[in-house]
Amino acid sequence: MIWFERLQSKLNPWRWRFYTTENSSYMDISRRFSEAMKTCANNGNITEARTIHAHLVTMGLCLSSTFLQNHLMTTYSNLGCINDSLLVFQRIVSPNVFSRNTLITGLCNGGWLDDARKLFDEMVLRDCVSWNAMMSGYVQKGLFRDALILFSSMMANDSLCRPNQFSMSAALKACGGIGDGQLSKQLYCSSVKLCFLIDPHVGISILDMFIKCGKMNLAAGHFSQMKTPDLLCWNAMIIGYSKSGRGVEQAVKVFDEMPERDIVSWNTILSILSQHGHGKRTLPMLLQMDSHGFEPDSVTYTTILSALAASSELNWGRHLHARILKRLTDTLDVYIGSALIDMYAKHKCLRIAKRVFDGLPCQNTVSWTSIIAGSSQLGFITESFSLFNQMRRDGVELDQFTLATVLATCEDLRHLTTLHCLSMKLSLDFYIPVSNALLTSYAKHGSITTAGYIFDSMTDRDVISWTSMVTLYSQAGDISSAVSYFNKTPERNLVTWNSMLAGHIQLGYQEDGIKLFISMHRDGKVKPDWVTFVTLLSACADSGSLQLGEQIIPLSTKTGFESDTSVRNGIVTMYSKCGKVGEADLAFKSIVNKDLVSWNSIISGYAQNGLGSKALEVFETMLSEHRPDHITFIAVLSGCSYAGLVEEGRFYFNSMNRVHNIRPNIEHFACMVDLLGRAGQLDEAKELIAEMPFPPSAAVWGALLSASRIHGQTETAEHAIRNLLRTNSDDSGSYTLLANIHSYCGNSDCVAEIRKTMRERGIRKIPGCSWIEMRNRVHVFTSHDMNHDRTDTILEILDHIAIFSKVSELDRIVISENDWW
Repeated sequence: MIWFERLQSKLNPWRWRFYTTENSSYMDISRRFSEAMKTCANNGNITEARTIHAHLVTMGLCLSSTFLQNHLMTTYSNLGCINDSLLVFQRIVSPNVFSRNTLITGLCNGGWLDDARKLFDEMVLRDCVSWNAMMSGYVQKGLFRDALILFSSMMANDSLCRPNQFSMSAALKACGGIGDGQLSKQLYCSSVKLCFLIDPHVGISILDMFIKCGKMNLAAGHFSQMKTPDLLCWNAMIIGYSKSGRGVEQAVKVFDEMPERDIVSWNTILSILSQHGHGKRTLPMLLQMDSHGFEPDSVTYTTILSALAASSELNWGRHLHARILKRLTDTLDVYIGSALIDMYAKHKCLRIAKRVFDGLPCQNTVSWTSIIAGSSQLGFITESFSLFNQMRRDGVELDQFTLATVLATCEDLRHLTTLHCLSMKLSLDFYIPVSNALLTSYAKHGSITTAGYIFDSMTDRDVISWTSMVTLYSQAGDISSAVSYFNKTPERNLVTWNSMLAGHIQLGYQEDGIKLFISMHRDGKVKPDWVTFVTLLSACADSGSLQLGEQIIPLSTKTGFESDTSVRNGIVTMYSKCGKVGEADLAFKSIVNKDLVSWNSIISGYAQNGLGSKALEVFETMLSEHRPDHITFIAVLSGCSYAGLVEEGRFYFNSMNRVHNIRPNIEHFACMVDLLGRAGQLDEAKELIAEMPFPPSAAVWGALLSASRIHGQTETAEHAIRNLLRTNSDDSGSYTLLANIHSYCGNSDCVAEIRKTMRERGIRKIPGCSWIEMRNRVHVFTSHDMNHDRTDTILEILDHIAIFSKVSELDRIVISENDWW
C-alpha cells in the first residue's frame, strides 16, 4: 500500500488514521477518507483536500463511490471552492438527492443563487433539505420575498414534502426581513398548527420575527411563554424595546430583570443608552458592570466614549481615558483610540486628540478618518486636507467614510471636482455615503444640475439621498420640485419631514407647512422633535396665527419638548410677533437655562412692540449673564428707533466697538440711519452714511428714503434714490416710495420714469397683504383681491364705518386706484 505512505507524508493530521492492513474493508477506507475530508474543511486546507481528491482518483474511488463524491463536494463547498464542487458533481454517474442538495447548499453559500435555483427546479424528486437549502440561500442574501414565495409553494405541495422546523425557521426569518406584521401573525399560527413551538430554534425565530416586524406586544407575549429563554432572547427583547414606542426605559427594565448576563448584554444596553442621548447613564452602568465581575472590552469603551462625545461630560471622558490606560496593559486599541480622538475633537480639544492619534501604534483608516473629521468640525479645513494628503502619502487605504468626510469639508469647487474624480478613480463614488456627500457638496456650491445628475446616477439611494434633494430644492426656492421629491421618497424619516416643513415656511407657504405637519402627525410613523416645534412656532409667528401657536404649545408639552430652550425661545418669538408681550415675558421667565438666543428674542419682542425702554432694561440685565452679539445690538438699536430714543441709540451704537469689541455691520448702520431719520435728523443720518467703512446697502438708502418721505425732504429723497438705483436693488418698496413722493408733488414724468426703470429691471411691486385670525381661521387680504367669500359683507361694514365716522373722502380708508401698481 505505497499510496498510504505518500498520503501519510502529505496529510500529517491523519497519519494515524491510515495505518491499516491490506485487509481493510471498503467501508473502513470510505469512512476514513470522509473523516479526512471533514478535517480538511474544518482546518480550511484546500491543498490537502485536493491531495485527497487526487488519491481518490488514483484508487478509482472518485467515479465509483457516490458517497465519497458527495463528501468531496461538501468539502469543496465548505472551503469556498464552488467550481471544484461543481466539477465533482458533473462527474457523478448517478447523482442522488443528497448530491443535488449538497451542490445547492454550496452554490447558495457561494452566492450562485441563479444556478442553485436552476438545479432545484430540475430536480424530479425533492426532499425537505432541498427546499430548506434553497430558502436559506435566499434568506442569507436578503431575498426575503423569494424565500417566502418558495415556502408558500412548499406548503401548497405538503403532500409531497411536508415542511419541518427548519423550513419554518427560514420563513420566519424572511418575514422578519421584510417587516410584514400581518404575515408574521399568519406564520405564527402555522407554527402552532404544525406543532413547531416546542422547537427552541423556531421559538427564537418567532421572537426575532415579531421584534423586527415591530410587534412588541406579540413578542412580549411569546417571550413570557418561553420556559427558559436564553441570553440571545433576552438581548433581542432589549433591542426590540429600544426601537419601539416604549423606548429606553422598558429596555432598561428588561435588562434589570435578566437572570444572567453576558458581555453582549452589557454592551447592548450601553449602546442603547448612548444612541438615545442618555450618555450620563452609561458611566454608572460601567461601574455596575465592573461590580458584577465583567471586564469591559473594546466595544464597551468605544460605546461609552461615543456617548460622552455627544454630551458635555469632558471630565468624565478624561477619567475614562485614564481608566483605559490603567486597565489595558497592552498598547491602546486602534478603535478605542479612534473613539478617544472623536470625543476630544467634539469637545474642541484638538491638540489632545492629535496627541492620542500620534500615540497610536497603528494608525488605520478609522483613526485617520476620526482626526480628519475632528479637524474639519472645528473649522480647520486646511489642516483636515493636509491630514488627508498625509494619509494618502502614508499609503493608508481610503474608504467610503474617509472620502465622505473630506467631501463634506470642501469650500472650493476645484477641490470638490478633484475629489469627485478621485472617488471615481478608486470606484468609491458608487457607495451611498460618498454619493450623498457629493450631492450635498455640489448643492452647497449652487451646482443644482450636477447634484441632480449624481442623484439620478445613484443605483442605490437611502433616506439621506432623498432628503438632500428635498433640502436642495427647498433652499433654491423651487418648492414644487422639493414636494415632488418628497412625495417620491420611499421611506421618510424625521429629517425629511422637517426639511420639507422648513422649506414651506421659509418660502412663505406657512399654511401649506402647517397642513404638512398635520399629515405628519396623522401618519404617526415619525414623532416630532424640537426642530419641528421651532419651525412650527416660526410659521405661527410669521403668519400671526396666535390660536394655532397656542395649540402647538400643549402638543410640545405632551411630547416632552416644552422645556427645551430652543422651543421656549420659539414661544417667546411667537408671542412677541403676535403682539402678546406679556405672554412672551412669562415664557421668557420660565426658561431655566437661558441662552443668548433667549435674551435676543425677548429684547426683539419688546423692540418690535414699541417698548424700547423695556428692551434696554432687559439688555442691561442680560449683560451680567451673557456677552451680546451683533444680533443683540440690532434688536437694541431697533428698539431705540421705534421708541424715538435717539441719545440712547447713539450711546449703544458707539459702545459696540469700544466696550464689546463688536464692529458694527451694515445692518447696525441701517438701524442708526432709521433712528436718526425718524427723529428728523436727516443731515446727521447723511453724515453717518458718508462715514461708513463700507459701501451703503439698499437697506441703508431705503431707510433714508423712508425718513425723507415722512419729513417731506424731496431733495434728500432724490439723493437716496439715486444711490439706491446704483445698488441695483430689486426691492420694489423703495421704488414705490419714491414714486409716491413724486406723485404727491405732481411730478408725473418722474413717476413714469420710475415705472419704466422697474419694468426694465423686471421688478414687480409686491401686493400689500394683511391678515387677521378669527375662529381658528386666518383670513388673508391682498390688494385688489376681491375673492374673499365675505367680500360683500366687508364692503358693507366699511361703508357704515365711513358714514358713522363722517368721513367725506372714502379714499382715506380705501386707497385710490392710482396709488396701486
